[in-house]
Amino acid sequence: MATIACSDAGTADREDSAATALSSQKTSAAQANLRNIVPAPVSVQSRSGQDFSLTAHTVIGAGACSAEVQRVGEYLAGLLRPATGFALRVRPVDATAHTGIVLLLGGANAQVGTEGYELDVTTERVILRANTPAGLFAGAQTLRQLFPANIESSTRQNGPWTVGGGHILDFPKFEFRGGMLDVSRHFFGVDTIKHYIDHLARYKLNHMHLHLADDQGWRIQIDAYPQLTAIGGSTEVGGGAGGFYTKADYTEIVKYAAARYITVIPEIDMPGHVNAALASVPELNCNNQSPPLYTGVDVGFSSFCMDDAHRAVVSKFVDDVVRELAELTPGPYIHLGGDEAHSTPVADYIAFEQRTLPVVEKYGKTAMGWHDILKSTPDTRTLAQYWGTTPTDSTVEQAAKRGAKFLISAANLTYMDMKYTEATPLGQDWAGLIEVQDAYNWDPATYLTGVPSKQVVGVEAPLWTETILNLANIEFMLFPRIPALAERVWSPSTHTWDEFKVRLASQGPRWKNANIDFYASPQVPWP
Repeated sequence: MATIACSDAGTADREDSAATALSSQKTSAAQANLRNIVPAPVSVQSRSGQDFSLTAHTVIGAGACSAEVQRVGEYLAGLLRPATGFALRVRPVDATAHTGIVLLLGGANAQVGTEGYELDVTTERVILRANTPAGLFAGAQTLRQLFPANIESSTRQNGPWTVGGGHILDFPKFEFRGGMLDVSRHFFGVDTIKHYIDHLARYKLNHMHLHLADDQGWRIQIDAYPQLTAIGGSTEVGGGAGGFYTKADYTEIVKYAAARYITVIPEIDMPGHVNAALASVPELNCNNQSPPLYTGVDVGFSSFCMDDAHRAVVSKFVDDVVRELAELTPGPYIHLGGDEAHSTPVADYIAFEQRTLPVVEKYGKTAMGWHDILKSTPDTRTLAQYWGTTPTDSTVEQAAKRGAKFLISAANLTYMDMKYTEATPLGQDWAGLIEVQDAYNWDPATYLTGVPSKQVVGVEAPLWTETILNLANIEFMLFPRIPALAERVWSPSTHTWDEFKVRLASQGPRWKNANIDFYASPQVPWP
């Protein structure tokens, strides 16, 4: 796509006056989109008679002569080109540009921080300002929602392409807004992971947690133990072919996520949930013999050997795996699981965690684990991920008094693999049924008993995959719940279900245009 040198930056071409003339019906629709953004911005002010129209002559201006801002501009253009058929040139401009869509670093309200933005829409231009490229990217997600729903189509559609005039100020409530995909029970290829990343980005989530190893499969190449993928990666739930990511695959995923300002968090669950590792590396077993590969869905039966004779072998295995993962992962976190280790004696479990969590720090990363790890009283720098089904847990409260921080993934509120209703064809129900209203009607800041809001870093929505086989299944379980959870961690807590469900309903036509499968919840007044 054509660009111009910074010294040649000028104004974008003016739209034809005929193209900017809108009927009152179209103007009303554009203003409605301004009111229907998900997650809800901090503030929205409409400007009657100031709607902006995208035309074949519109240029996207990327300010500050920044390559990263240029990439955000190209990303935005890539969203808008298929449905409009417009060229949408991206080129450097400055704040004096009088027409088009302009992306600028700096000059935004100080409140927006590192991920927020300001968006101004007038008849002549759209100006998106932020302090960082991440903020501009978040603003681009809002801007796409201001266009008609058929902007999401991958084929050319009829316009007009009108955005309601107004001003938006927006920034997130929580720093950590994430989703988790279990690729161990069923394996998903790189292209499916990219679709999943795009679904998170659409609603301004900024972390993707990959559950890379469990009883049913080991999914990441580790050079020190090639048998982990050759053997442990060879099957999945139900006995399918399984699969794994090479280091090149994983690097591609990390780069794709980073381009969408999403941090990848790899997880190797241990010392339980390790049958794939035990089947691949016999010396991790007390009898030095590998158990058979596992293709079922039960949990809690596997464990590394914890006796004195195997401690050094297990410790070396953990060190090698964490080191290679840390080398591949630019983000700050490595997740070590720690849940449902029912076959590991409590004393051995505590000793294992006390030896293992510091290994993550040794390789320059911050350790994460399911909240079970709190039994070992880890350093308060370790981030505990709460997956319980009630807000009260004595171990959590004690850890909070020591200063521990928490990521909330309450299974009865955030688990994307739970059924919507008993009639839902996919999913499980052990933690309860989670309709979209259930996913929305809670406050992460006040959820955990005895945990001050300042010690809650955010929310992550896990999707376990015992029953999930493909991208369509993933989408059906995510939508419409993932935007509901995204609003809980992005938007102010002043919004109610009754008004949210109307905004959520407006997303349905967008998903249809984007060929996203979703559950048409009867709780939502779909158009």
